[in-house]
Amino acid sequence: MSRSSPLAGKRILITGASSGIGRATAFAVAGLGAVPLLVARRADELAQVRDGIVARGGEAHSYPCDLTDAESVETVLKRVLAEQPRVDMLVNNAGRSIRRSLNSSRDRHHDFERTMAINYFAPVRLVLGLLPHFRDNGGGHVVNISSMGVQTRTPRFAAYLASKAALDEFSQVAAAETLRDRITFTTVHMPLVRTPMIGPSRVYDRMPAATPEQAARLVVRALVKRPKSVDLPFGLLAAASYAVAPKLVERVLNVAYRTRSV
Repeated sequence: MSRSSPLAGKRILITGASSGIGRATAFAVAGLGAVPLLVARRADELAQVRDGIVARGGEAHSYPCDLTDAESVETVLKRVLAEQPRVDMLVNNAGRSIRRSLNSSRDRHHDFERTMAINYFAPVRLVLGLLPHFRDNGGGHVVNISSMGVQTRTPRFAAYLASKAALDEFSQVAAAETLRDRITFTTVHMPLVRTPMIGPSRVYDRMPAATPEQAARLVVRALVKRPKSVDLPFGLLAAASYAVAPKLVERVLNVAYRTRSV
C-alpha cells in the first residue's frame, strides 16, 4: 500500500462498489493508501470486496444501501458520518443503463424513471447530504461517473444519457456555488466498459470495451488531479463535431440508428 500517494489516508465513499468499475476503483485507491467506504445494494458482494482489500493489507468499510430509496440513503449517510472521522471524497459510480429506442419505449415510462432514480437522484442526494460535512472539514471532492455517450449522443440511449446529462449539469452548477468552500467536482465521461451492467445486451459482445481496471485508472486520475472532466479523444471529437455541424451529425446518427436492429 502506497503511503506517498496524494490519496494516502483519504476516505473515499464509492457507490456501486460491489462489482465492475466501483469494485476496481475500490481496490485501486486502497492500493494507493486510501480508505474506500463501499456502498452498494448487495451486502454479501460488498463484504467480499471489503475482505479482499483487507487481505491485501488495506482498510475498507462496507455500507449496504438501496440508493434509489431516500430513507436508505439518509440512513447510510448518518451511519458513515457517525462511524468515520471524515469523508474526503465521493465517487458517484452506481448506475443503470437501458438500450431501447423511443419507438419501443412508448409504454415504458418506468425506464426513464428508474434510470433517473439511480443515475441522477441518488448522486444528488449524496452530494446534498455531504455538503455540510465537506464545508465543516475544509472541502471535498466529488467524482461523477458519466458517459461518453453524452458527447456522442448515441441512439437508443435516451433514458440513460438524459440521466447522465442531468448529473453533468448539476455538477457544473454545484461547482460554481461551492467554489469558496473548496468543494470540487469532476465528471468522467466513461467509454464502454465490460461490466455486468452491459451484460444483458448481446450487441456489445463484439464491440471494443475497456476493462474495469482501465476504467478505474480514469477515476483515480479524477481523484488525484481533480480536473473539471476526464475525457477521451473520441468523446471530445464527437462533442466538437456536434457543436460545429449538429445537423450533419444528426444525419449520421440517424443512418446508424436505421441500419441496426431496434
